Amino acid sequence: MATPQTLRNLRPPAMAALPDPQQEADFQRFLRRVDDISRLVQGLSSADSAVRDAAIAETDRRLRERQGSEQSAAAADRTVINTRDPGSVNAEAVHTEGFLAALEKDAKERAKRRKRNERLANALKEKGNDAFRKGDYSTAAQRYTDGLQKLKDMPELYTNRAQAYLKMHEYGKAIDDCKWALKCNAKCIKAYFLMGKAHLALKHYDESRQCYQNLLQIDPQKESLFKDCMNEVNLEEKRMQEEDRAMKAFQSGKHAALSIKDLLQKLDRPDQNILYYIGGIQVLTGAVKECTEQTLFRTNNGFSIINDNEVIRRGFCAERKSTAEVDLCVSLLSLWQAVCAGNENQRLLLTHPDVNAQLSELLCSGGVEIQKETLALIALYSDNENGRRLLVRHQDLSRWLQILVMFVNSTDARASSAMSILSDLIQEEKFKAQCRLTFSTSALPLFTQLLASAKLVDQAALARCIGIMGNLCADAAIRVQMAECNECWQACLQLVDGCGDVGTPKYQECVFAVLGLMMNLLLESNSVIQCLAVDISGRCMSLLRDQDGRIVTRAIGVLSRILAASSLAVEEAVKGGVVKKMIKFLKAGGQTTSSYALKTLSICTRGSRQAQEEVVKSDKKFSVLLKLLDSENEMIVGNAAFCLGQCLVVPGAATSLLNSNIVMALLKHAGGDAARTSVQENAAIALGKLCVAEPRHIFQLRELNGMAILNSSMKYVHSS
Repeated sequence: MATPQTLRNLRPPAMAALPDPQQEADFQRFLRRVDDISRLVQGLSSADSAVRDAAIAETDRRLRERQGSEQSAAAADRTVINTRDPGSVNAEAVHTEGFLAALEKDAKERAKRRKRNERLANALKEKGNDAFRKGDYSTAAQRYTDGLQKLKDMPELYTNRAQAYLKMHEYGKAIDDCKWALKCNAKCIKAYFLMGKAHLALKHYDESRQCYQNLLQIDPQKESLFKDCMNEVNLEEKRMQEEDRAMKAFQSGKHAALSIKDLLQKLDRPDQNILYYIGGIQVLTGAVKECTEQTLFRTNNGFSIINDNEVIRRGFCAERKSTAEVDLCVSLLSLWQAVCAGNENQRLLLTHPDVNAQLSELLCSGGVEIQKETLALIALYSDNENGRRLLVRHQDLSRWLQILVMFVNSTDARASSAMSILSDLIQEEKFKAQCRLTFSTSALPLFTQLLASAKLVDQAALARCIGIMGNLCADAAIRVQMAECNECWQACLQLVDGCGDVGTPKYQECVFAVLGLMMNLLLESNSVIQCLAVDISGRCMSLLRDQDGRIVTRAIGVLSRILAASSLAVEEAVKGGVVKKMIKFLKAGGQTTSSYALKTLSICTRGSRQAQEEVVKSDKKFSVLLKLLDSENEMIVGNAAFCLGQCLVVPGAATSLLNSNIVMALLKHAGGDAARTSVQENAAIALGKLCVAEPRHIFQLRELNGMAILNSSMKYVHSS
């Protein structure tokens, strides 16, 4: 192919006569195009990938322009006369068309090569992934490198290789690969995540945080991941600062710092009497006063005393411990409490194989002192978010619910400690997920047994345990298992039965808690609940006389849910005077109590003519219900309108309201904009029933220009 310079040398020699200006301009334009195309050709064969990629992009652009110009030319008027010299135009067209045709052919070939290279790169990526899964990170990195030789703009190969470099502690290379991945895809979340990890490993804390900030900016849905990553950076930075201060304290010759190292060296002596180690551990525990000593314990490999010293390790892990081994275990647990209060040592201890395996066993052991110290150690983790995450991540907690609930049988501080830990753990969704696995076969039978033995166990701890179970019922899977357990329901009723016999404040707390649990379980509907509905409502009716207002309120709450499960339960409750009692509570006020009482009244009046008549009789001129229609609580307004509408079928009920503001009140809600559509519907139904039962209300409705609302409400009346 002729170069631009060669083409210029082919210019004709100067003539005596001046050349035609138009021809000269056309010829110069042609040469410039030749220069451009020649540069493109050189760029396509360049060894520099950046130059080559730029040439490819420019070629593609020109091809698109050419296709567009051809389409425009086809639609143009072909009769236009070209005044330019045909020879120069044809020469330019021939050369330009030839070059562009060659480039178009090259583009197609490159597209084929790219598809072939994509297949090869993906195959190499899978080989790399397989090597990575096997832990052969060097081979994995090489396969990813081979893939990049086939396809240099594949971000997955860069991020996968960065992940392999992280495993090989080649953090600089990992960062470089993440940068290349971001050049290929500026929104590559994995690149920012891995680059943050690499910067953290290099102690570049600010750079690491910035990577995670960029990650969150790209995808705000990754907030949980962002928080975990930022927490990791903060903890690591804190750990390094602590170690730096500890080293300075040691180098300055401070006695406390020196004593930690000295004591650890003495405990490292092999084959000493077990009492020697017990004494040494106790002295070491006393020497740990603050963060500096905790850090020196870690930096001097303090946790190795359990795996390097056979006497200590054997005593700690023994299934049946002698008196001395119990003392050794208690001393170790006390030491770990001292060194693990709120720092990096928590993670190191929990990831120690022996400790990880032994924690649940220590909780189950027969030694009271060991259990107390184990609970105290676990409490260090459970009372803060970071510690709970460590427990969930590194411990199998599927048995912990059952183990901790067992402590309700204790008569000392262990019961309270265990319930505090459980209260903390149920904040973690992953703990709830683990609880589901064995709940019905382990924790639920034990809990049922405790309910049935309420008079014999620590009632304060049992009340807390019942509350915890109630909170666990927020998990639908756990709630279903408990709600379907007939034995659990029977135990709840048995506990309620003891309310009159055992009037102690602690037992009252148990009753209060179990009513809350029952309310949560009644979010479910099943055959067990339907069969027990009469018994449950009967127990609640008996509690309405209790002196504790909290228990009365919850008893009404249970009624408001259980009566909907059984028409027979409604019938029995109405016979037992539930309507008068609910009217009484509605007159007394109290938003929570009123809400439950009104819901109970609504259920009763929906299915019982006797209940409707008793409302009319007990609530003269519906004074209570009319007052509730003015409530700011939409649920109360909707239920009041519903209850009123049910009672208007009683002869004379609508007539008794002729001189009231009932039409105005119902019209306001029927045409209002309440968030709950049931408010408008119930008010409209009541308004329609009012006018049907007593047509004289229509006159007031017309005066208020409410006929349109009444007409629109008739569909609700006919369907009700």
